[in-house]
Amino acid sequence: MLKEFKDFAVKGNLIDIGVGLVMGAAFATVTSSFVDGMFMPLIGEIFQVGHISKWCFELSPAGIGSDGKEIEANIFSYGKFIASVINFIIIAFVMFLVVKAANKLKEPALLSGPSQEELLTEIRDLLKK
Repeated sequence: MLKEFKDFAVKGNLIDIGVGLVMGAAFATVTSSFVDGMFMPLIGEIFQVGHISKWCFELSPAGIGSDGKEIEANIFSYGKFIASVINFIIIAFVMFLVVKAANKLKEPALLSGPSQEELLTEIRDLLKK
């Protein structure tokens, strides 16, 4: 079993997965930075709604409990969720474009030459001789 794992790791599959994971995480960080720092404020200014990722609803206010301890406010942060959904859509779209480009590179180039029928006709004629 150890030999099989070594063969799997040495073939490059494991390395490819690791590199893809690291690149995906780095891309997600860049996308989050873009959405939170540039996209959301711009959308907020266009629609005059403020920074969307800061939207929230206070479920219960902060205060002091009956035992004298401070109680934090309960906040429902739906703006962060909206920002995360936008991050996901951007990342998914870019990954779609990357996969589409990679698949296009894998397509075999069309050869200019005789068609399959012409080749079969030639073979038939040669066999008749």
